[in-house]
Amino acid sequence: MVVRSRFSAEDVGEAVGRHSATMLFGVPTIYARLTTKGRQLRRLRLCVSGSAPLPTDLHRVFEEASGQRILERYGMTETLMNSSNPYDGERRAGTVGLALPGVELRLDQEADDGAGEILVRGPNVFGGYWERPEATAAAFDGAWFRTGDLGRFDPDGYLRIVGRKTELVISGGFNVYPREVEDALREHVGVADAAVIGWPHPEWGEQVVAFVEPTAHGATVSEADLIAFAAERLAPYKRPKVIRVVAELPRNALGKVVKADLGPGAPGKP
Repeated sequence: MVVRSRFSAEDVGEAVGRHSATMLFGVPTIYARLTTKGRQLRRLRLCVSGSAPLPTDLHRVFEEASGQRILERYGMTETLMNSSNPYDGERRAGTVGLALPGVELRLDQEADDGAGEILVRGPNVFGGYWERPEATAAAFDGAWFRTGDLGRFDPDGYLRIVGRKTELVISGGFNVYPREVEDALREHVGVADAAVIGWPHPEWGEQVVAFVEPTAHGATVSEADLIAFAAERLAPYKRPKVIRVVAELPRNALGKVVKADLGPGAPGKP
């Protein structure tokens, strides 16, 4: 195993060849930045993505650049691994695959669109939080662990993560899943990444607000253009009412976007 002290696309691309690496584990942000190193990654046997949902368009772009069809799976600290796209079989973009052997997955309180909170049961689930009985009781429904993630199943059992329960935006009584809006904005040629949250609104309860990171440093992409772009792809209640273009989205050490840094009171608040 070769662990790098920090991430850079140049370093990883070079290290794959120097160490004769066969597998690469990363998060979506890493794969987005490795698309320019596709030739160096063709020797790999397997690329695995986790920690955050992999955008469908990135799955396609990375395959075109490297010949690698990323294997995405789903797990968390309290449950270890829950589901995975198959190694031999269809690796379906936009999904985290099928429940692993011995693991049961179900949705709680499904909405009209088929989405609900993902519950997990199996030998992989932890016993509880250390010396926090109240937190443990709140996290379980009998033997089922409440993940806090929202998902929906394809008819053949493939699971799609649509967002976090705490990130669900309710605008005018309608449920808006941030990932759907983010995926639509990422289709724009000038958008490298997007983060959608809900901010309080006196009339609608919450309004959909999007922050976008341009494809290149200093690239020009306007709020008006993006709002018009989203209007062609999303129902009216899902369209961002405010879009802010930022040089870079705030991320943690794993490369996951920290949406709390985009909330009310954070820099960039309208």
